[in-house]
Amino acid sequence: MDTQQTRQGIGFALGAYFIWGIAPAYFKLVKEVPPTEIMTHRVIWSALFMLILITLSRRWGQVRSVLRQPKKVLILAVTALTIGGNWLLFIWAVNNQHLLEASLGYFINPLINVLCGMLFLRERFRRLQWLAVLLATLGVLVQLWQFGSLPVIALGLALSFSFYGLIRKKIQVDAQSGMLIETMWLFPLAALYLFGFADSSTSHLSANPMSLNFKLIAAGIVTTIPLMLFAAACTRLRLSTVGFFQYLGPTLMFLLAVLFYGETITSDKMVTFGFIWLALIVFIFDTVYHSVRARSRVSIA
Repeated sequence: MDTQQTRQGIGFALGAYFIWGIAPAYFKLVKEVPPTEIMTHRVIWSALFMLILITLSRRWGQVRSVLRQPKKVLILAVTALTIGGNWLLFIWAVNNQHLLEASLGYFINPLINVLCGMLFLRERFRRLQWLAVLLATLGVLVQLWQFGSLPVIALGLALSFSFYGLIRKKIQVDAQSGMLIETMWLFPLAALYLFGFADSSTSHLSANPMSLNFKLIAAGIVTTIPLMLFAAACTRLRLSTVGFFQYLGPTLMFLLAVLFYGETITSDKMVTFGFIWLALIVFIFDTVYHSVRARSRVSIA
């Protein structure tokens, strides 16, 4: 990776995780809407937003290039279903007072990214990285053993998002084309559900207040921009490096949950959070230490 690509990747990663970190505040604004309906609005408005964006940026040539590769198009169907499931679980968690567990999932995610990088991309583990993953695993196992419960929401969010990032990195499709094709795969399902099956007090747009409809339309922007930034970061950085920045998002979610939305930290969550935070400290120390050593070697050479 050259220096310019690395800097761009870092900027994209920071932007994506900051927006994701404050996204729960948006979903709280539309909490009267059922999660499945919010999900369909995310898909529909994201697809329309991407069509406009690609037209304005004149990137249809790149889209056609991807469409001429059927294998990649089919793989993007898999990533679409994966990220769609992640979106739905996240919306449900936020609007059902499980924001703390959602933040835990995204604290676990960078460590799973490191594991995926080793298993599937042949990225090598250092000793402290092994220790970080071990500590995170212990946090989950202690909760299971002592409190008889698994952080199902947290693990579901972490595993689905890691799987998504891994596949998007391997197929090397540009961020905008990939996002458009993913949302177009989901568009028919979302439109069919919203206009054919959904029947709630908010499912009929013509009967909604204009302010609510504007909030639902904004779901496309809230969804699309950070996901494109994330995909762009994945193509420019090692997957394990992308994972390093992920602590920003769940930290913001954690603060929102405790300071603004009144969620309490139960003893089982505190045990798991403690192990995850310790794992992240070890992971961040290892990353910074080796980055400083690498720069020192370059300057000496």
